[in-house]
Amino acid sequence: MQRRAYVPGVAALLAALTAGVTGLTGCTAGSGPDGADTDSKVGGTADSTVQPGKYRTLLEPCGAVQRSTLRDLLPGAAQLPEDQRERVYRGTASVTYDTDRRAGCSWKTDGPDASHQLSIDFERVVSYDPTVSDDDRAQQVYAGKESAAGLPAATTAPSDAQAPQAPQSPAPQASAPPGTKTPPATGTAAPTAGATGTTAPEGLEPRVLADLADAAFLDDVLNRAGSTAQHRTVSVVFRTSNVIVTIRYGEQPARVTEVPDSKELQEKAQGLARNLAESFED
Repeated sequence: MQRRAYVPGVAALLAALTAGVTGLTGCTAGSGPDGADTDSKVGGTADSTVQPGKYRTLLEPCGAVQRSTLRDLLPGAAQLPEDQRERVYRGTASVTYDTDRRAGCSWKTDGPDASHQLSIDFERVVSYDPTVSDDDRAQQVYAGKESAAGLPAATTAPSDAQAPQAPQSPAPQASAPPGTKTPPATGTAAPTAGATGTTAPEGLEPRVLADLADAAFLDDVLNRAGSTAQHRTVSVVFRTSNVIVTIRYGEQPARVTEVPDSKELQEKAQGLARNLAESFED
């Protein structure tokens, strides 16, 4: 009788040991209580990572610009035969390796009065740092583009409360040794070339655009194409969440004496930028 009572006791002990081993195996399988795998990144779990960006894909760039907008931006196409006109409006897609990360399109037309060029570029920014969101990384990329544009520093008019400062007398200059010729004094300093070489009229200078998307700026550059013709390119760059959009719109008049109109080009480029920003929101 004692032998029979002993055997079930051993069986119960073995069953308890088996259950303990199974529990240890389940704890080291790498799964949470709901069966989801934990984050394999070093130094954090899925709960500690920042949220991904708003956009996971990009618009199809050659189809993102409305036909009515293309007619306005590329007036020379209206005088082309229908097959050539349709080819111009279709645009040329940029060659990229991943259209969900980078995509673009360009258009060009030559008219009797001027030639026009238009290009758009979409870039979806992804942060691979678990502590930096896609939006924050996109803002860093955008800030680099704005800095590279070399926009003139914003000026602020002095307030009435600020008393005007008395002009400071010039510091005394050391007298030159006898017999030394000194260069004549000039009233103004030598001009320096701007970072972009722009000659936009007053009030239309390159600047930050406060009313477009999350952040935006405009650049305006006038260059000579060859020895005579003048070519103006207006660029609008804006960020919406984790996507950065770059628009470049250029014009070169047929007559060498004409200068492309900054105001018209800027208004059209900004209008396109707003349309694209709304398309991303849809």
